[in-house]
Amino acid sequence: MSRSARRITAAVLASGALVAAAALPAAADGHDRGRGHHAPRPTVVLGKIQYDSPGRDNGSNRSLNAEWVTVTNTGRHAVNLRGWTLSDESHRTYRFDLRLPGRSSVRVHTGVGRDSRHDVYQDRRTYVWDNSDTATLRDAHGHKVDSKSWGHRHHGHRR
Repeated sequence: MSRSARRITAAVLASGALVAAAALPAAADGHDRGRGHHAPRPTVVLGKIQYDSPGRDNGSNRSLNAEWVTVTNTGRHAVNLRGWTLSDESHRTYRFDLRLPGRSSVRVHTGVGRDSRHDVYQDRRTYVWDNSDTATLRDAHGHKVDSKSWGHRHHGHRR
């Protein structure tokens, strides 16, 4: 291939990449402009929640750690959760400082413990999750990523 043909090919490929890069933000930001595209679903979601510690609520560290919230990365790639928060309706907030591998979960326990890849601890001495509450997960910019509610106030029976 001649030098000028290679230059033309490179210029065509580069301009195609620029067009694709310019189109990507419009699709990725959820503004489909009527083309039938949907915003991508978040890959980090709230999973199972154990809001009522099994057995007696005696305030022991064991009992506190028996209440937890699971945070799951459903995507293939790791997500840096540093600065993300998990909070309840009373604004009790846990701030993450971890990287969650793809297709994995971490349990956020209420009590005191040693953080690992699968379990982290809020280091609290009192219960967080009430029998009627909402868990809200926010990213490092404060944007709501996911939330889950439970209890009688959250099923249309407001007091």
